[in-house]
Amino acid sequence: MQKYLTIFNLGLQSTFVYRWNYFMRAVFGLIPLLGTVFLWRAVFHEKGGGMRGYDYGSMIYYYLLTILVSNLVTPTEDDWQIAADIRDGQINSFLTKPLSYLGYRFTMFASARLVYTAVTILPIALIFFWFRAYLTFPSDALTYVCAIASVAMAALIQFFITYALAMMAFWILEISTIVFIVYSFEYFLGGQMFPVDIMPPAVQAVMKWLPFYYELFCPIAIFLGRLRGAAMLEALVIQVGWVLATWAAARLMWRRGLGRYQAVGG
Repeated sequence: MQKYLTIFNLGLQSTFVYRWNYFMRAVFGLIPLLGTVFLWRAVFHEKGGGMRGYDYGSMIYYYLLTILVSNLVTPTEDDWQIAADIRDGQINSFLTKPLSYLGYRFTMFASARLVYTAVTILPIALIFFWFRAYLTFPSDALTYVCAIASVAMAALIQFFITYALAMMAFWILEISTIVFIVYSFEYFLGGQMFPVDIMPPAVQAVMKWLPFYYELFCPIAIFLGRLRGAAMLEALVIQVGWVLATWAAARLMWRRGLGRYQAVGG
């Protein structure tokens, strides 16, 4: 455990070198929120009502939570860094040490998320304060517990998928096309573009069995009270299943990749 704490500390130091990069990315990343606000205001003004349980205020609240949760769980350039380690042979140094590369990369991911959240929390807090009239918090303590657990599992799912995709560098030189394809599905099916539960019921029934549903939308839906009781329990059980499945996929890709690795460079 001590070695991973050391790695975590090194990850913090490394990430702080680029703290202004994180800050500027967070600030300019809020710009699409403005367009979203104006879009949905126009939609609800035109319709004069709600949409599958959402009104203008709850839709804005939803997008505020997507920004917060995304900052907490979404990897930042981890796939490119892992692929570069493989491509350049830097991974050689990990093969001769009593250290899990998966554990190392997850520790770096956790430290980066901590710094990213610390750097971006101020502009996010200001945005929340600006839209405070639309904020309503759960009254049930269990909702907070389940939402936090779901956020943690969402981070694990996103990390393991990112790690597994990066392992493709063992087979192909450039993984960017594959990464962008998967990210496109994540953006559309994960709830960043719009709440998943405004889709037709038949489509939702399919999406609930895909990992993208649990990368962002699930914890937000729990916090907003749109998943309750048996539906919330079912979602958490499926999310646990996807954590285990993506973890197994990440380990399998590592083992298969090592079988093809020629250990050049480094």
